[in-house]
Amino acid sequence: MTEAARARALPLILTGIATGVFSGLFGVGGGVIMVPALAMLTTMSRKRISGTSLAAIAPMAIVGVVSYGSQGNVDLAAAALLAVGAVLGAQLGTWLLERLPTPIVRWLFIAFLLLVVFELVTSIPSREQSFTLTVGAAFAFAGVGLVTGVLSGLLGIGGGVIVVSVLMLLFGFTDLVAKGTSLAMMIPTAVSGTIGNLRRGNVDMRAGMLLGITACFTTVLGTWIAQALDPQVANWLLAAFLGVILLQLVGSEVQRIRRKDIGE
Repeated sequence: MTEAARARALPLILTGIATGVFSGLFGVGGGVIMVPALAMLTTMSRKRISGTSLAAIAPMAIVGVVSYGSQGNVDLAAAALLAVGAVLGAQLGTWLLERLPTPIVRWLFIAFLLLVVFELVTSIPSREQSFTLTVGAAFAFAGVGLVTGVLSGLLGIGGGVIVVSVLMLLFGFTDLVAKGTSLAMMIPTAVSGTIGNLRRGNVDMRAGMLLGITACFTTVLGTWIAQALDPQVANWLLAAFLGVILLQLVGSEVQRIRRKDIGE
């Protein structure tokens, strides 16, 4: 490998290492880390960054699912229903992007995350809970997936942030099953989105695979940490992670308002 190639690969490897830990620990795709990191460390366009980030999610999600699943912490039926809703919702979200006032949607989502953070900090979690899939629950999962996909399409926010919280707080999933199921949901969603991005030329597959393969090694570490943590501590860490996302969202909204005021 030439010196120039090593210089290009190193930022991707370091980003993949960090992303894998967070993906396994919190059951998320890692876009919240990859997108800003790639924006700072590469010269890719925003569309290409998003597409490359999405391409990296599938391999690390597969590793995470295997790791969580080996301990019985994945609900594949729920994941499949969530994925169906998310794939449809993402298409609807991109259609609504040109038709809805996204700042209002963004502030509503910020309010939702604030509520989730409060619930995570104040609730007393248990890993003895069980869940039985019913017809009503099946429709609810598909509905949650649909809403998740719409928000992802509208706001560019990864579904794992929403799904893990909802599965824990509304469906009574343990934190481990929620994270494992969230990662399983992401696999078909990431594959479907990557195929679309490839057709449009909005993905650097070599960079995406380097990110994803590197992240696979540390995703296992993240899942091991998650399973070793006390559930209360795990809740607090998830709340802190969501708090960082909240700050990013609020900061971007404040910047948008300032730019608008300057323009006026």
